[in-house]
Amino acid sequence: MKKSLASLLAGIVALGSFASVGAAAESNDPSNSGELFTSSSPISLTDQAWKAPAGANPEDKVWGYLESVKGNLSLSAKDNVRSKFQITEQKTNVKTGSQHYRLSQYISGIPVYGADQTLHIDKSGNVTSLLGSVVEDVYQSIPQPLIQLKTISGTEAISAATHDATLTYGLLGESQIAPAAQLYYFIVEGEPKLAYKTEVNVLEPEPLRIRYFISAEDGSVLFKYNILEDLTGTGTGVNGDTKTFETRLSGSTYQLYDSTRGKGIATYTAKNRTSLPGTLLTSSSNVWTDKAAVDAHAYAEKTYDYYLQHFGRNSLDNNGLQIRSTVHYYTSYNNAFWNGTQIVFGDGDGVTFKELSGDLDVVGHELTHGVTENTANLEYYGEPGALNESFSDIIGNSIEGDNWLIGDDVYTPGVAGDALRSLANPPLYNQPDKYSNRYTGTSDNGGVHTNSGINNKAFYLAAQGGTFNGVTVTGIGREDAVQIYYNALVYYLTTSSNFSAARTAVIQSATELFGAGSAQVAAVTQAYNAVGVH
Repeated sequence: MKKSLASLLAGIVALGSFASVGAAAESNDPSNSGELFTSSSPISLTDQAWKAPAGANPEDKVWGYLESVKGNLSLSAKDNVRSKFQITEQKTNVKTGSQHYRLSQYISGIPVYGADQTLHIDKSGNVTSLLGSVVEDVYQSIPQPLIQLKTISGTEAISAATHDATLTYGLLGESQIAPAAQLYYFIVEGEPKLAYKTEVNVLEPEPLRIRYFISAEDGSVLFKYNILEDLTGTGTGVNGDTKTFETRLSGSTYQLYDSTRGKGIATYTAKNRTSLPGTLLTSSSNVWTDKAAVDAHAYAEKTYDYYLQHFGRNSLDNNGLQIRSTVHYYTSYNNAFWNGTQIVFGDGDGVTFKELSGDLDVVGHELTHGVTENTANLEYYGEPGALNESFSDIIGNSIEGDNWLIGDDVYTPGVAGDALRSLANPPLYNQPDKYSNRYTGTSDNGGVHTNSGINNKAFYLAAQGGTFNGVTVTGIGREDAVQIYYNALVYYLTTSSNFSAARTAVIQSATELFGAGSAQVAAVTQAYNAVGVH
């Protein structure tokens, strides 16, 4: 009963840390013996627009199109697509008039994990593309609904995950996000298994955000991985510059709280401990001396403003989500991370990093993980995880916009001109810039920080231009490039998107924004040719 995951522009989910310094040991965890979303075969449904029947409403167009491509969806002529797929989200791009749908494949009313799709209808009402993943032949070969094999509850699955994490890390602290368990069909070595997806998210004994897939049949761990890899007042920032920012007066005390953006931007201190969010920072005057806090607060405002001004996006969830930042986390902590609810900054050890909030790249990078979680939700493992990291690098770097380096303002403070990553020259910091040179081991969640260099290089070439790997790209400028990549992230990519899927998503995004024969489409196409992604 082997199943393969067929990609409709293939791709793998979601959040990470800023830093991955040094080589990690290869994983020997038996629950992680394979990759997520294996046996993929790319399918491109983008060649020509599908002409919708006259008078059909938008959802009827979705179902009509899916009926017309049943052969690509591993369905027989007698199958009803409405019973095999569900629409999970619909958005309209106000810039282009295009409508974008997210769908998921279902078996007996239960979603298939990673089998997500995006479908796109242009302003004329015609379907232009379908991207994502489906599980092949699963309907014909499952003899009975696996729901009959379910013997444990979601609560028991949460307990199983907690028990496993406790055995590995020791006694766990308080959960940072209330544990929940969602039932899926999860593909393990080609076989569909009924499984609960849940998460262990704690700060003690160390920051952990471990995603678990627990068998609904016997409570065993089918797969797991840590998606939290180690990694208008005035004030002076980490690098000595003076900043202005919004604060709030409460009685006679000023608070590092901005109530003018979305549902607020609030900055806390952990006081070198590990409790989050910590204590809201206050001052008797509106002149702030905590350098790490000044930068965290001011750069969160800049990131919010960038998303609003460039993309029309209201905070990370496009609904004004409050942005919370905590500085002075633990002692000499060499990382910053997004934990699903807020951003956290260490002070660094003064050698590898100084205060990590002191770089706009870092703040923009981490907050973009929050945007990704609310849109494409790219799996933080393997190629989708590398794309997750890359989109955080691309948008974080574009917010700062003064060079092509990541982390240069806080990384190795004793080494002039050093950085953590370079979009222009990934190999300078031990990243590949061609798909043929990608890392294929299991360290770093399958190379999420390493292989991000491939997509970063493609973005750089599209924006800046140049000749690379024998391919010449005429640059379109950073602004057009970042608009294309943001549009691809928000509307086209899915949980399981790989590099091939990213190429098609970016090309389709450029086509939507600028037209099929545009210089922008030519640039992004040539950029992916140059880095060897097809």
